[in-house]
Amino acid sequence: MNSSRIAQRFLSLAWRASFLLCAFFTLVACGNRSSSLLSTTTTHAVRKSVIPRGKIQHVVIIIQENRTPDGLFQGLPGADIASTGRNSSGQLIPLAPIALSVHYDIGHTHPDFLKMYDNGKMDGADREAVTCVPGSNSCPLNPQFKYVTASEVAPYLQLAGQYTFADRMFQTNQGPSFPAHQFLISGTSAPTATAHRFAAENPGGVTGAFFYTGCVAPAGETVALIDPYGHYWFQYPCFEHQTLLDLLSANNVTWRYYTPSAGVIWTAPNAIQHLCVPDPTGTYCSGPAWAVNFGGDVMLWPPQILTNIANGKLRDVSWVIPSGQNSDHAQMNDGGGPSWVASIVNAIGNSPYWSNTAIFITWDDWGGWYDHVAPQIINSYEYGFRVPLIVVSPYAKPCYVSHVNHDFGSILKFIEEVYNLPSLGYADANADDLSDCFNFTQGSAAFRSIKAPYDAAYFINDKRTATDPDDD
Repeated sequence: MNSSRIAQRFLSLAWRASFLLCAFFTLVACGNRSSSLLSTTTTHAVRKSVIPRGKIQHVVIIIQENRTPDGLFQGLPGADIASTGRNSSGQLIPLAPIALSVHYDIGHTHPDFLKMYDNGKMDGADREAVTCVPGSNSCPLNPQFKYVTASEVAPYLQLAGQYTFADRMFQTNQGPSFPAHQFLISGTSAPTATAHRFAAENPGGVTGAFFYTGCVAPAGETVALIDPYGHYWFQYPCFEHQTLLDLLSANNVTWRYYTPSAGVIWTAPNAIQHLCVPDPTGTYCSGPAWAVNFGGDVMLWPPQILTNIANGKLRDVSWVIPSGQNSDHAQMNDGGGPSWVASIVNAIGNSPYWSNTAIFITWDDWGGWYDHVAPQIINSYEYGFRVPLIVVSPYAKPCYVSHVNHDFGSILKFIEEVYNLPSLGYADANADDLSDCFNFTQGSAAFRSIKAPYDAAYFINDKRTATDPDDD
């Protein structure tokens, strides 16, 4: 057995050992009150905040790309994870193992959502578009019905087993990355505060739209909007409304947005007009929020968060966007995502920040991969499919699976409550606040490092930030 396979086997055993250890401590703590290894809840009501002032002083939102619970967390005890799915012909398809890095991609536009959702039957994944690398023999049978092998995502499984995993986390929108990232900073992808239309897709119409979008998009680039009746409209992808970033700044709460590029569709602030002042060439965002010598609020090199943590310069609230290689996105990543996430968690866990930090690890959309849970539909664009959510904190409930309905607005609402901010009035207004994932009466739990093939030094020394212009 070669060294790579030995390492993968070791990591797979590590996450299982972590779960068993966590289960042991849960049983000791609970005495005879519970016979279950994992605590769960089935409450779905919006809760009154129970977040004590001062317990949480830092919030970090790590956003990965394009996965579902069924496709990434097979074997996680206590979680609602399916191992089979139905296609549009009514056939029961076993989910088959694949590597995290594959050479094909699955459609995850709003039309692809409607195909897979199929009026709540969740049997249309096989009708989603599939893009294969020409000549690579990359498209297997039933490409949408796959899950990533445990050895490749062992750090994720260790995190989910050691802390809190939410198996009812839904992306708020029914579409791909550009609108999803807007929801993750604003609770909406509407172009204005009074608009009744959502940005529904990634921008297009111009070559290279992935790299130069938002308020620095070239003339002729547009984004599709969907109205309450399901009709499409098109406009330039530059919006103007309040975001959580504005609420934080107005209340003297510091923030930073770590991202690989100023113009890409994953960089949400570039589509908000007052946050993105085009430079003289009209190519990149500039203005006071954007990084100058690693000093701005929008940081154009994701690994800088690792050095900021080490140097005691972590802002109160941080959004962390990966490079393409570390993103988990099909047909783009190189398998580094689980280590990338583990490096951030380990950096915080082994620092003074650990005692007062909440880390939310989520994925921006489902990526076209099969998932068996139908979302609640409240309008023509909300809600989307399940995405994973891991909550890491000394106050996160250990070995806990939450069955409460959460969405991207839940993360925003949690931040609003921690820092006593007003509501944006968008998805955050109706979302729960994730309080079921925490126990603030428990002591600040000691941190146990997450095992991963690559550490922080690897990412700090890796200067690649390239992303795929064909990504969506």
